[in-house]
Amino acid sequence: MAADARVLVVDDLSRVQQVADPQLSPDGRWVAYTVEQMDLQSDELRTQVWKVSWDAKQRRRLTHGANSASQPRWNPDDTALAFLVDRDATGEKAGAEVWVFDERDGDARQLTDLGSDISDFAWSPDGKRLALVMRGAKPGGAPGKDARPMPLVIDRYQFKNDQDGYVYSGLPHPRIYLYDIASKTLNALTDDDRFEETAPAWSPDGARIAFVSNRDADWDRTINESIWVAETNAGVRPHRVSTSQGSDSAPVWRPDGTEILYIEGPEPRFSYYGPNRLAIVSANGGPPRYPAGSLDRDVSKPTFSRDGRYIHFLVEDDRQMYLARVKSVGGVAERQVDGERAVSDLMTAAGRVVALVSDPKSPAEVYAIDKGRLRPLTAHNGEWLAPVEFGPTQGLEFSASDGTTVSALLTSPIEHRQGRRCPLVLWIHGGPYGQDSYEFDFQRQLFAAQGYAVLQVNYRGSSGRGAGFGHGIFADWGNKDLSDLLDGVNDAIARGIADPEHMMVGGWSNGGIMTNYVIARDTRFKAAIAGAGYGNLISLYGTDQYAYVYDNELQPPWVNPQLWMRLSYPLFEANAIRTPTLFLGGQLDFNVPLVGGEQMYQALKSLKIPTQLIVYPQEHHRISRPSFQLDRLRRYISWYAKFVQ
Repeated sequence: MAADARVLVVDDLSRVQQVADPQLSPDGRWVAYTVEQMDLQSDELRTQVWKVSWDAKQRRRLTHGANSASQPRWNPDDTALAFLVDRDATGEKAGAEVWVFDERDGDARQLTDLGSDISDFAWSPDGKRLALVMRGAKPGGAPGKDARPMPLVIDRYQFKNDQDGYVYSGLPHPRIYLYDIASKTLNALTDDDRFEETAPAWSPDGARIAFVSNRDADWDRTINESIWVAETNAGVRPHRVSTSQGSDSAPVWRPDGTEILYIEGPEPRFSYYGPNRLAIVSANGGPPRYPAGSLDRDVSKPTFSRDGRYIHFLVEDDRQMYLARVKSVGGVAERQVDGERAVSDLMTAAGRVVALVSDPKSPAEVYAIDKGRLRPLTAHNGEWLAPVEFGPTQGLEFSASDGTTVSALLTSPIEHRQGRRCPLVLWIHGGPYGQDSYEFDFQRQLFAAQGYAVLQVNYRGSSGRGAGFGHGIFADWGNKDLSDLLDGVNDAIARGIADPEHMMVGGWSNGGIMTNYVIARDTRFKAAIAGAGYGNLISLYGTDQYAYVYDNELQPPWVNPQLWMRLSYPLFEANAIRTPTLFLGGQLDFNVPLVGGEQMYQALKSLKIPTQLIVYPQEHHRISRPSFQLDRLRRYISWYAKFVQ
């Protein structure tokens, strides 16, 4: 290490600025985006809106103070930038409303005051109206702080959602409303309030809106989200234009208004295992066509080029996320930006393209795609990153027990010498349908700074390797995925990387679940961390938000009790566990409820295995309070250090 260099420390997490949501102005001269950072004084995450010029010579922060601002969206003539603010004009916390920054006078003002909570919005092409996604007013209005709580009457099949909490009778569905800016009038787009509506996209002439909705007769029991189109007269009946039985999303109009580009989800039984694909359908409906039909990878963020000849989109592929394009009439997808990096967002306007790009040593920043090359537009993390040394991250591949090729990432300690074995952390990603990629990962670099080698295996069920690989754990959890993880550890030992006497394991969400599977089958690990996991799947039926998955992938417990018992072996075979384990979770988590960690903690405590349970009050699946995020990392480090000498 250089004399002035240092390693990453926990407190550096508060210095990370999370850049996101780049939005090109219609004339291509400016890019608006958001920056999220910890506010340690208030113990909250703050998000603010910035803008940078295409030539990167001008940069300006547009929002300030205690109000978080998000989702910047330019109006059609570049004169104003709208965004959502989650506090009212007095600074009190309230449902999100639309504010607007006027480019001509430099002032920000509140545009809507609807007393609801707007989750999404889109400008009309003439700039006179907004399409708003919101629930409308809750029954009885907003209760005062001294109001008595009322019983929640629950009658829905899908009655829980993490963050939202209980979905109860009388709670309005998210719907699309048309807001006239001049008259301040608000009207529902469609004539039926029984269904949820999201993702509004105006047609180029402003006469129609495409959106996403599931309008099956018993829609709460299916995942048949489709693309619908409605005229913008308010109170009209829409017509369905996409016809798959899976979850379609992200509608985008062709510039001439004749077709709609969207992402078609996989068939329902594989809804959690992908992959999805690009699809185009006539704006009047009909059979879809697939412009990149041979691409067996997940895609996202589709958009048309200015002339409609090309489609730009992102591809998730074996530890990479790259920018690609394909002719709208169909063909082979062409890589535009790839390499050992992750491109996580993009936007096009006026013939220009911007993207959000990260690599193993740099958090995401906004880049211009200029003449086929990446050109940085922002460098929010440059100053604090400059003196920090990071461990190198490299890709590995190994053969699983059944001969399947499995990919992994290995991050080595900063001063690791070739041929020297290291204490190993097997850190397992969530999902399971997701992947560890060549992006900046604060946590793995923090472990590397402690002198650990960090192994991240994209086990069976992960994305980035096509349909067959993703479907490999369908109704068979804790089997091939577990085998892949342990085969990856064995490979690291065989390569001379891992010290078999000093190995640890951990993860969050499905990573925590898999950690419990690992320690129930393998006693080699000296310490484990299971965040937001479970060991007894049966206890989660009806207590988490995955009723559809359980009923359709596994069948209900009373139909197939043997399978449910087999998938719950970490608890029912807990007497085989020897690994000291730290369990953590959010008190209000409806994704993987805290009961999953509580049961495993109780089992190990009863068995006199060293264990501890950390409960984060008022937190959901994603731990958001900055002090809790820092606390969690400190506990990770101290737990491993306690048992691995």
